[in-house]
Amino acid sequence: MEAVRSESGVRSEKIAAPVATVIARTKRFQVWFIRVCSSILLWTCLVQLLTVGELWHPSFMANTTVSIVKPPHHPPPLLPLSFLKLASLGFQICDMVAVARLLNLTLVVPELDKTSFWADNSTFEEIFDVEHFIDSLRDEVRIVRRLPKRFNRKYGYRVFEMPPVSWSQEKYYLQQILPLFSKRKVLHFNKTDARLANNGISIDLQKVRCRVNFQALKFTPEIESLGYKLVRILQERGPFVALHLRYEMDMLAFLGCTHGCTKEEAKELKRLRYAYPWWREKEIVSKERRSQGLCPLTPEETALILLALGFDKDTQIYIAAGEIYGSERRLAVLRAAYPRIVRKEMLLDPGELQQFQNHSSQMAALDFMVSIASDTFIPTYDGNMAKVVEGHRRYRGFKKTILLDRKRLVELLDLHQNGTLSWNEFAVAVGSAHEKRMGQPTRRKVIADKPKEEDYFYANPQECLCEGANCDDLLGPGN
Repeated sequence: MEAVRSESGVRSEKIAAPVATVIARTKRFQVWFIRVCSSILLWTCLVQLLTVGELWHPSFMANTTVSIVKPPHHPPPLLPLSFLKLASLGFQICDMVAVARLLNLTLVVPELDKTSFWADNSTFEEIFDVEHFIDSLRDEVRIVRRLPKRFNRKYGYRVFEMPPVSWSQEKYYLQQILPLFSKRKVLHFNKTDARLANNGISIDLQKVRCRVNFQALKFTPEIESLGYKLVRILQERGPFVALHLRYEMDMLAFLGCTHGCTKEEAKELKRLRYAYPWWREKEIVSKERRSQGLCPLTPEETALILLALGFDKDTQIYIAAGEIYGSERRLAVLRAAYPRIVRKEMLLDPGELQQFQNHSSQMAALDFMVSIASDTFIPTYDGNMAKVVEGHRRYRGFKKTILLDRKRLVELLDLHQNGTLSWNEFAVAVGSAHEKRMGQPTRRKVIADKPKEEDYFYANPQECLCEGANCDDLLGPGN
């Protein structure tokens, strides 16, 4: 029996040895596996924390109604939200999107300027399709609808406000603006008009301006629907001219233009100019301003110019403007010369326009759409809307746009009205002065150190009209 037990014990020990080895190896594998899983879990948590931190600690650019926050890649560092205040149809937004792209900022959806003469309280969302704006620029710049609450003044956060320097190059924004974000999370640009140069900007940044202007800024479905209806009504009646008749009260008051006005009207315009402290020029000599070509043409002058340019009495003319100063009394001569003058109020039912009443920016958006679609566009003053329409018409195949040489026209008008020039001589001179001012392909006029006097980027966006940087085939004298 002892021998059997002894032999049995030996066998047990031989069997137990490999089993113990297997168990030990299994335990080591389990420890290794737990360590690997723990490491993966920790790294995953760390990545998530960094991502959340990036989302909740952005940089923002200031105040006008476009905010900019810096995305999580590359230098330059995050910049504050930029608020862009707009009084036009959008090119100021285009500039600020380009700045946000340059500085790697997050842009806050713009708020429009509500301090203008017209006191329009329209919001960006009531004029432009916000979802389309954000989505179409997704690959260019991060855009948010509003600043995070922690940057709200209600919570004690003080936003730093400043106006960028006018006509600035990229170097200014990189060297002067970008360093401000080392101490501030939000920067408010309280002035955004003409804050980016027309020329000398890199082709990539100019292309960003193009994408915003021609693709991202799209009107709301309500505005587009009614605008297209206006265009259809006009086109069914035949070819039409869109006349941007800028003979409006605010324009005349702030420019100091009173030619053709009564003494009482001139006094009224002057009082209005003094009522707005932010307007620096108070005492203006109207005659000098007009002789320099710095006043919009009067309705009476416009009638003579249209006749001299060859538009006959049956021409359909759409007046793309707000209320004409002096109303129907001042339109009498123009209407007598062109009986087929129409306005949106004449073509649409009152109920269709009701939602846009007292919203000058939304009404202007309708005029903008009609002006783009017209057979011929003629602005009597080269304001912001006229410039943007001109650029859009170039983009759409260089549609006919007659750019009036007001300084030359004032000379010719005075010579004709004092009897020095006969009608035929006057008409020939007017036609000759505008042969090369019909919106033909041409390069932007560049004037070093005088950006106000050169062609605006948005009036002639040549970088948007061809694929590369060289547009000689399109814009050269041979075309």
